[in-house]
Amino acid sequence: MTFKTIIEQNKDDIAFIVGNGINRYPNNPKAISWDALLMKLWQQFSPDEFKEIPKGVTITEFYDLLDLANTKTNPLNFSIQQAVCELLEDWSFNKHHKAFMQSAQGLNAPVLTTNFDLILPAALKLKQFHTRTKGFTDFYPWTTYYSDRELAGPADGFGVWFVNGLVKYHRSIRLGLSHYMGSVEKARNYIHKGGSKSLYQVRDNSKWQGYDTWLHIVFNKSLCIFGLGLGESEVFIRWLLIERAKYFKKYPKRAKKGWYVIPRNENPDAATIGKLRFLKGLGFELVEADDYADIYEKTWR
Repeated sequence: MTFKTIIEQNKDDIAFIVGNGINRYPNNPKAISWDALLMKLWQQFSPDEFKEIPKGVTITEFYDLLDLANTKTNPLNFSIQQAVCELLEDWSFNKHHKAFMQSAQGLNAPVLTTNFDLILPAALKLKQFHTRTKGFTDFYPWTTYYSDRELAGPADGFGVWFVNGLVKYHRSIRLGLSHYMGSVEKARNYIHKGGSKSLYQVRDNSKWQGYDTWLHIVFNKSLCIFGLGLGESEVFIRWLLIERAKYFKKYPKRAKKGWYVIPRNENPDAATIGKLRFLKGLGFELVEADDYADIYEKTWR
């Protein structure tokens, strides 16, 4: 089944999770990989020199090592995260960004992104909204979204939500393993704590305590993931998908579908095979596109 067919057959219940792949296509000279971004930060903030991330160290751990090695600024000033925002501030959208966003808007589908930049909202000149302002924190702006209109709830229509923070709030940027663990702790409190208002205890899942955050989309929409490597370093989102699968196992009538879209690979390496088995175990169907153009252009025409 093609990527486009998946969307057409599930247009009434679908949300997208998109990663940095959409920015790097097609060989965008401005967009850089997260590996390259971290190397730039090392050059700026640490006297240690690295030509590549050492084997045996994940990308997120490499950031934490940088945070420890940083001798130029006070970590409490969030200078490294501020530098990330500065490196991304001149990124701009291309035709395929706009085409994808127009399609998501036409489907009235929520969009979750692990990216920090505002390229996707900029493509359609979307405005910023909040599901609530009481208790807002720029450290975890999980009630913040960009849309063409105000939404009743996160899963109720088209909007762009930021899983790992966004450049408008530099303190929200999640890059290190410590950052991801903080996100896990916050999400766990929403999902499992709060007594009768926790996700598992509430009778009406539209009234749980995480209803007005982007977490509600993860547990209440069928998810289509593309442009996201989902490697071992993606600790936070992989943990969320595990929690999603556990939730659906307990409440099978609430279960939603899932698809992971990648270019066809005739000779996948062991890590890719393992990742796909992992996702299959979580209820995600593999969708193999012909090539990157199929994912980022042809599908949205």
